[in-house]
Amino acid sequence: MSKMLEEIRQQPAALDKTLRSGLRQAEALRRRFEKSPPRLVVLAARGTSDNAAQFGRYLIEITTGIPVALAAPSVSTLYHAPLHLEGALLVGISQSGESTDTNMVLEEGRKQGAMTLGITNEARSSMARLSDQVLLVRAGKELSVAATKTYTGQLMAFYLLARALGAPIHGSDLARLPAAAEAALKLEPDVAARAERYRFMDHAVVVGRGLNYANAFEWALKLMETCYVVAERFSQADILHGPIAMVGSAFPAFLFTPPGVTWPVMRDLAERLRQLRTEMLAVSDRSNTEAPREALVIPVRLGAGARRSAKGLPEDVFTPIPYIIPAQIFAASLARVKGLDPDQPRGLSKVTRTV
Repeated sequence: MSKMLEEIRQQPAALDKTLRSGLRQAEALRRRFEKSPPRLVVLAARGTSDNAAQFGRYLIEITTGIPVALAAPSVSTLYHAPLHLEGALLVGISQSGESTDTNMVLEEGRKQGAMTLGITNEARSSMARLSDQVLLVRAGKELSVAATKTYTGQLMAFYLLARALGAPIHGSDLARLPAAAEAALKLEPDVAARAERYRFMDHAVVVGRGLNYANAFEWALKLMETCYVVAERFSQADILHGPIAMVGSAFPAFLFTPPGVTWPVMRDLAERLRQLRTEMLAVSDRSNTEAPREALVIPVRLGAGARRSAKGLPEDVFTPIPYIIPAQIFAASLARVKGLDPDQPRGLSKVTRTV
C-alpha cells in the first residue's frame, strides 16, 4: 500500500487532533482580534498550501466580511516592492514551514507593519519561529510527497482562523468534521473500482464553485503530480467562458456538487456536459437529494447538519474537507492502476524551496 493512501486514511484522527489543540488558541486570537480587528487579510502560500489558501479566502470573506487577498510572492522575492500592510493580518501557509518565498513574504510583511500568523505542520520550522502567532496542523509526519492530511489540516486551521475573526462557526460544528471524513473514507472500494475506467486518461478538467473551488485546484494537482494527467481546473463560471469548447466524449470532467447555492449552476453544467457526451465523475453527499447519477455520494448529510447547527452559514460550508477525500483516493488509486508510485512523483521532493 502507498504511503499516500495510508495518510489519506489517517485524516479523521489528524483533523480531531488539529481541532482539539487549536480551539484554545483560536479563542485567544479571537479576543485579540476583538480589540484590534484586521482591516485586511493577506494569504501567502505555494502548491497545495496555496489551494488551502484559496479556500481560506472564500471562507473568511463569506463568514466575516473581511477582504482577503492572495499574496504574489514574487512582488517581495523578485521585485522587492514594499507593500503597505499596516493593520493587516498576513498569513503564511506551508506544511513544512520551510517554503523559502512564503517565509520571505512573512518577514517583509512584519517590516511593513502586518501582524503575521503561520499555519504549518512543523512546530520547529522557520515559519513557526518568525510568525507572531502560529496555528499548528497536528497531522504527524507526512511521508508521501503528495500532501493529503496536511491539506485537510490546513482547511481545519482556516475554520479556526475564521472563528477567531468573528465567524459564527461553533466548536460543535467543527467537531463533526472528523466523523464526516471517516464517512468519506467508506467510499474507498467504490472509488478504487471507478479508477480502473480511467486507466488511459491523460487529460481532464476539474470544476468547483464557491467553497469547493479550492478543491477543484487540489484534485487537479493530485492528478497532475501522482498520475501525470494534464488536469485543467476551473470554476463553473469560468469554464463556460470558453474552455468548455475543449470538453467532449474523450475529455473527462470531475465535479464537486454540494447542496446549497452552488448546486443549481453545477447541475446545469452537469447537464450540459452530458449533452456533450462527456465522461463525468462528481462528488456529493446525501443532503443533496438531486446529486448527479455519476456522483460518489458521501453517506452523511453534510448540508442538513450545517443548517441545523450553524445558523447564518451557507449550506455547503462544511463540505470541503470530506469532499476532497474521495478525490485523494481516486488519485492514489489511479496512480496504482497506471503502475505509478504516488509517493515519489518524478522531479518532486517533499520540501520545495523557490524564490
